[in-house]
Amino acid sequence: MTVMRKAGAASVACVLIALALLPALAADDYPTRPVTIVVPFTPGGSTDILGRYEAEVLQRALHGSFVVENRPGAGGEIGIAYAAKAAPDGYTLLHAPSVITLLPYLKKHVSYDLGKDFEPVGLIGLTQFGLVVSPSLPVKSVADLIALAKQKPDALTYASAGIGTPHQIFAELFKTMTGVSIRHIPYKGSIPGLTDVASGNVSMEFTDLAPAMPLIQAGKLRLIAMLANTRNPDMPDVPSVAETVAGYDAKSWQGLFARAGTPKAIVDKISDALQPDLKRPKTAARFRAIGIVAQSDTPAEFGAFIASEGVKWGKVIRASGIEPTD
Repeated sequence: MTVMRKAGAASVACVLIALALLPALAADDYPTRPVTIVVPFTPGGSTDILGRYEAEVLQRALHGSFVVENRPGAGGEIGIAYAAKAAPDGYTLLHAPSVITLLPYLKKHVSYDLGKDFEPVGLIGLTQFGLVVSPSLPVKSVADLIALAKQKPDALTYASAGIGTPHQIFAELFKTMTGVSIRHIPYKGSIPGLTDVASGNVSMEFTDLAPAMPLIQAGKLRLIAMLANTRNPDMPDVPSVAETVAGYDAKSWQGLFARAGTPKAIVDKISDALQPDLKRPKTAARFRAIGIVAQSDTPAEFGAFIASEGVKWGKVIRASGIEPTD
């Protein structure tokens, strides 16, 4: 009887060990079929470009098929919600920008829960944002701008790519931290707003640099500061807003996610395949061409970053009075 019990216990132990090894074994073979990377925006933009970069690197490193699937709509929510319902097996990934942390504060109802539905894989890049003003505006620095705005409350205006976009939220943070009153003029995208800033119809825009650079280089926009808390090595003569407004730091980012519950071994395998390429000078140059600073965070580092960004911008959105929409 004792021998039989021992044999039974040994069998159970063997089964438990085998079950524990299954995720690792699955990761060894991963991928055995095509992997979809969902991009919640239309083809051609920076989110789509980086999603296709990930597919290219992972296909080469893991010797499998990685295909981008664009599912745009509702400010990114349609694609995000689709990925949130995928099986937790690593065969449906999501490439999303920082809007994934903003939508829960900007909409009354969203059909995903970032903390419960997704597993962070890695931070891929930071979008470079700058503060540009009309050349007709008599300011050449952030200090000049603050002084003019305080001298003429509500006389100055700022353009954005629309209500609830990073462009607006970054401007509202600036207003909160400086105590200035600047009126918001929303547009359907950043380029129409930049055009009106260049013509002098609007005073300024807190903008991603990629669409603004042609106008800056042509002298039709004046770049007075970077929004990140440090200077851009490629533009060392342009100060950061934080040099005048201590603590100001505004980042828009892009990252890769897996469905929550995806085996950690698979998440780590994807991360380990991406990180070395993200550190290559060639990749950094490729990203800079579209206004992105390459990053290479681990899943744990990315998770901590997401949590801090969500708390920070949630407070800014509530303080600014931006009302959630249906």
